[in-house]
Amino acid sequence: MFLILSLPIAQASDLNLKGKAVLVTGASSGIGRSIAESLASQGAFVYAGARKQKDIDALSRIKNMLGIRLDVTKSEDIADAVALIKQQGRGLYGLVNNAGVFFPVPMIEVSEQELQFMMNVNVFGPYRVTKAFAPLIIESAGRITTIGSISGFVSGSMFGPYSMSKHAIEAFTDALSGEMKKFDVQVSVVEPGNFNSNIMQNMHKRLARMENQEFDSLYQDEYKRMAGFTEPDRSKHRDPIVVAKAVVHALFSASPKPRYLVAPAQGEADFVLTNVLQKVVQLNQAHEHSLDKKALFSILDGLMK
Repeated sequence: MFLILSLPIAQASDLNLKGKAVLVTGASSGIGRSIAESLASQGAFVYAGARKQKDIDALSRIKNMLGIRLDVTKSEDIADAVALIKQQGRGLYGLVNNAGVFFPVPMIEVSEQELQFMMNVNVFGPYRVTKAFAPLIIESAGRITTIGSISGFVSGSMFGPYSMSKHAIEAFTDALSGEMKKFDVQVSVVEPGNFNSNIMQNMHKRLARMENQEFDSLYQDEYKRMAGFTEPDRSKHRDPIVVAKAVVHALFSASPKPRYLVAPAQGEADFVLTNVLQKVVQLNQAHEHSLDKKALFSILDGLMK
């Protein structure tokens, strides 16, 4: 049994970030850019990871920020980033594993290459970066935060590979949290819902490439429906600054939460929590150790105190 905790975000402005160095992966746009800018504006020094030189240059022009080349799938980039940050002499207090990719694909049609790519970025990326920077974080008794997703708890048609990767991040966080306690390093995961980002632009580029190749799929209708309700222009969606505030809280609060569910609307938060509780009900059904409703409510009541 577990509890997803949502965030009273407003207190983030009371936290002291000055003089603390934080690495943010995937900082060139969207949620990662918002996190990096929010940290830097409040006095933290941010090492902002990006893959393209123009993005690295743009990030480096921001006060309290240095853009660094960091492709989380490339061990040489990670090793170079470790060397650079050590050379800078600030140490490293915080790590934000944000870099990630998304594309829709049915489970029975996803290629092994595609699945490996998704896992390489979304799962092995945080693993590689965390392992490489763990000595610096331990030295600072700092914090590690990974950007998960509501898809780490809820999956469905066309979301299988992505949800698999984000389910893995939940397990990664729980294990890492237990292992880092002995070093006074606190670990959190932030689970955003649908916010303004470039993730759907990338998805639509992928769908366009698929159409040009005239690929054969049993799920043509599903692809068309998904293209219809996942518009590439996300400007109408809520700004990801609330996700950045959750990250700041996770990194600098005296009492960080293990999980931050950051949904843009009540309905989306309710959807996630209902699905999680539905799984609890399913797990409890018709076995020799099933609990009655009173016993389940008693467990929930105890966890919420």
